[in-house]
Amino acid sequence: MRIERITASGRDRYTVTLESGAALEITDRELLRFGLRAGDVLDEQIWEQLRESASLSHVKGKAADLIGRRAMSRATLEKKLREKGASEAETRYAAEWLEAIGAINDAEYAALLVRHCAGRGYGPARVREKLYEKGVPRELWEEALETMPDPAEQIDRFLQEKLRGRIPDEKEKKRLSDALLRRGFGWGDVKAGLNRLGAELYEE
Repeated sequence: MRIERITASGRDRYTVTLESGAALEITDRELLRFGLRAGDVLDEQIWEQLRESASLSHVKGKAADLIGRRAMSRATLEKKLREKGASEAETRYAAEWLEAIGAINDAEYAALLVRHCAGRGYGPARVREKLYEKGVPRELWEEALETMPDPAEQIDRFLQEKLRGRIPDEKEKKRLSDALLRRGFGWGDVKAGLNRLGAELYEE
């Protein structure tokens, strides 16, 4: 199979067109690695190697784009790449490449996620749910969770913002305690927070 022409098709991308009409988009990496020029004759083995290399470069580009848009765990990145049609080998290679250059770091992402969740007023249980949901390895959870504010401080801030010095009635105490439980705070911490305001909450 002979190369009829090589044309630029975008930034660092080229389209290799064969005399048969078959075409393949490659990157400058493949262009240099294979030393391609118009008129070159490629055998089946070289053509297949070129296709595999181009596919891998494409997946790496997708991976870099995804990470460039927002931080994520390696597991989330791999899931998104597989959803876009990447093979297991391509996905693993792209993720390892990004880890090697420091673009993915699950420990740093875990700390970032914990800070974000704490800033939104989430308690420990809800933050653990988020760490699980985002694919952060469990062995990284505890170190990241150590950076969370004291739950008592978070609960006190929440109650003060909602009550502004008022003592809630029973209906409002129930509503506030339910809201805190949904945010991931433990029952004991919620009860203690209301007690500190002089709004004792008793179990039915």
